[in-house]
Amino acid sequence: MNAWILLILAGCCEIGWPLGLKLAQAGSWRISGTIMAVICMAVSGFLLFLAQKSIPMGTAYAVWTGMGAAGAFISGVLLFGEPFQCMRAAAVVLIVAGVVMLKMA
Repeated sequence: MNAWILLILAGCCEIGWPLGLKLAQAGSWRISGTIMAVICMAVSGFLLFLAQKSIPMGTAYAVWTGMGAAGAFISGVLLFGEPFQCMRAAAVVLIVAGVVMLKMA
């Protein structure tokens, strides 16, 4: 499988574990949220491991964490009513721009 597809899947799983931890804070989701977080951590790390066989470590890690950071921010705003502020959104845009620049370099 293409390393970039693996890396994108890893980044999606990187969004899943903080989401699972947030869900675990609600009493009815405590166990399933925790299980979701642990599974997402394991899958995310394994897919990153596979992607790094073909993609430079620094680029792969930046994409992986950038997707996680941006995805967690968007998930928090959309799913949990966390505050959307222009400064926070600008920070996420800068993260994404940095990842894009690393890919293009």
